[in-house]
Amino acid sequence: MGFFLVKVVTTAVVVAAVSELSKRFPLLGAMIVSLPMISIMTFIWIYIDTKDVPKLVTMSRDIFWLVIPSLLFFVVFPVLLSRGVPFIWSLLISCAVMSAGYAGYAWILGKLGIG
Repeated sequence: MGFFLVKVVTTAVVVAAVSELSKRFPLLGAMIVSLPMISIMTFIWIYIDTKDVPKLVTMSRDIFWLVIPSLLFFVVFPVLLSRGVPFIWSLLISCAVMSAGYAGYAWILGKLGIG
């Protein structure tokens, strides 16, 4: 239970720090957030917990394939906001479009025998 709390606190501190940094330096915040921080932290936590290298290989490969449909969010979200759609609706619609993209992409990858 102790290590779980270390993981939670460390992850929360990183997210909060980047959020605060982004208020003053949006480009720097965007650059840091564009890094696969969550993936990297997850890899570290899984490795420390399990030392399961094949699991990390599989997960890394799966993340690679799933980055493509996740980019839909970053196309739709700023377009909606710039057209005056309220923040919460822009967020929800962008998440819905991204989710539909994931579903379609999973179907395509399944047909191609990937994943």
